[in-house]
Amino acid sequence: MSEGIEPGTRGRIEDFLLAYAHAIDDGDLEAWPGYFTEDAVYQITTRENHEAGLPLGIFYCESRAMMSDRILALRTANIFEPHTYCHMLSRSALSSNGAGITARTNFTVVRTMQDGASELFAVGKYLDRIVLEDGAPRLAERRVILESRRVDVLLVFPL
Repeated sequence: MSEGIEPGTRGRIEDFLLAYAHAIDDGDLEAWPGYFTEDAVYQITTRENHEAGLPLGIFYCESRAMMSDRILALRTANIFEPHTYCHMLSRSALSSNGAGITARTNFTVVRTMQDGASELFAVGKYLDRIVLEDGAPRLAERRVILESRRVDVLLVFPL
């Protein structure tokens, strides 16, 4: 489950991944880019597209600056019904390689709309490449792989 990962490092990574989900769930979207390296890749795609090797994503950013721009647009230009997310994460499977640490974490996201209605919004897995920058974990790559190819048009927040 944790090939080549020291227990202290595992704990820091698990706390980091939880903090990422909590920041989104708490509406602190401006903090979201800070979880990534400067040149990180963030992609949301379907399992079907991922398995077929299709590079296009539903949501795609290829730098922290692009992520910041996405949040600025979300806050100032996009019009959507207010809602919140609640992430539920599995324990991460971690392994170490020459390019950092890879992680797979399954997730479920419940979305609650302004009227109080809650619904299962997304189910899938995070495929991450994590690096340590001055001992702090950062995402160099996060591929969000959705189980279903049915994607709600109200996918405005990162997952």
